[in-house]
Amino acid sequence: MSAVRIGPYTLQNGLILAPMAGVTDQPFRQLCKRLGAGLVVSEMVTSDMSLWNTRKSRMRMIHEGDPEPRSVQIAGGDAQMLADAARANVELGAQIIDINMGCPAKKVCNKAAGSALLKDEALVTEILQAVVAAVDVPVTLKIRTGWDRDNKNGLTVAKIAEQAGITALAVHGRTRADLYTGEAEYDTIAAIKQAVSMPVFANGDIDSPEKARYVLDATGADGLLVGRAAQGRPWIFREIDHFLRTGEKLPAPELTEVERILLEHLAALHAFYGDVMGVRIARKHVGWYLATLPGAREFRARFNRLDGTETQCANVREFFAEHYKSLTGDDEGVAA
Repeated sequence: MSAVRIGPYTLQNGLILAPMAGVTDQPFRQLCKRLGAGLVVSEMVTSDMSLWNTRKSRMRMIHEGDPEPRSVQIAGGDAQMLADAARANVELGAQIIDINMGCPAKKVCNKAAGSALLKDEALVTEILQAVVAAVDVPVTLKIRTGWDRDNKNGLTVAKIAEQAGITALAVHGRTRADLYTGEAEYDTIAAIKQAVSMPVFANGDIDSPEKARYVLDATGADGLLVGRAAQGRPWIFREIDHFLRTGEKLPAPELTEVERILLEHLAALHAFYGDVMGVRIARKHVGWYLATLPGAREFRARFNRLDGTETQCANVREFFAEHYKSLTGDDEGVAA
């Protein structure tokens, strides 16, 4: 996988953390970037700026210390509102604007945004032209392969995007109707890659270094978006990068490293959100990190009742201490 350029930015690799609402906040973006992602994209921000004063929206904006190039994803169905939102985000520090036409969530689609837009190619054209004209930074686009399996217009939309001046395109190998079920298909992504000259990123079910290699070979894509597979496993980026460069698999991280990364992540969440919200948001991340470890379900049930940042960290340390003990018969290697 050769170096990928998005406008003036050359990414260190073509591995991108896919934007996920409620997941790809600043602490998670920083962590994934440190662990090998070439680009990390913010959570989806509504284009309705009258909603930006909520705490939730403010937390989703670009923040001091975000990894560069700073990419923000916006969503909406009105060309003028999206153009205004793009401009406002650039003023706040965004260096790349990403338009969401890939989210299948009802909440988003019912407002004729996300992948619902794929139904209306004239509106797609109007939106892309308006946003590209509004800002001086690269504008990228995320789509699905179509509305449903009988209406796979991803190829048409990709050509519209290229003509409108979109700098790079990410394609999720499912239709809007598929939601996240079934297997992602990569043929449409391959056809889109053949049809346009801008960088194309493949997305959907990329959950291992081997799958990453397979998808790159099957699609000819310039890079990959990794989403759900990074939850609780942010080191997947360095594992994929290493495998693509060398053909060799990195060993899984030692328990001590998993514990260190998780505790760092918790500290960052608590610092970013404050105690009350930080404690709540930490719960799902801890569940993801520990999902494959024995006793995780029972621990999670207890953990989800805990309040307070110190209590959370102490309990995570205890959980790992028990694991070291069961593996080695003693408490050696317990992180301080």
